[in-house]
Amino acid sequence: MSLAPLLLIEDERSVMDFMRTALKRAGYACSSAASAAEGIKLLQQQEFSGVISDMRTPGGLSGADVHEWIVLHRPELKHRILFITGDTVNQDTMKSLVRTGVPYIEKPFRVQQFVGTVEALFGKAAVQ
Repeated sequence: MSLAPLLLIEDERSVMDFMRTALKRAGYACSSAASAAEGIKLLQQQEFSGVISDMRTPGGLSGADVHEWIVLHRPELKHRILFITGDTVNQDTMKSLVRTGVPYIEKPFRVQQFVGTVEALFGKAAVQ
């Protein structure tokens, strides 16, 4: 049985490509969304083994909103979420990170740091 894919929520194309490439090389399957709203739609439609979300996405919803939705509708994923952010100087972002208690990594990050954090949180990908 193969593991359900990770859901990546990121609006910056270069960051999304970087994450997808790093995770695929590490053996993870991925689905992607360009906004929190699109990510929530995907969460309603299919199973995921974890969620990696940017804190700030276009369209009025944030990573914190995705976390709130998961807590209410997919509680089995509430400890299987990782935030990425380039905005830790923003007080609202920091308040959200502290309030949710979700682990996060700051942009820019290196491949090894990113994959290591993902493996620590979600477990290593099953080797095909």
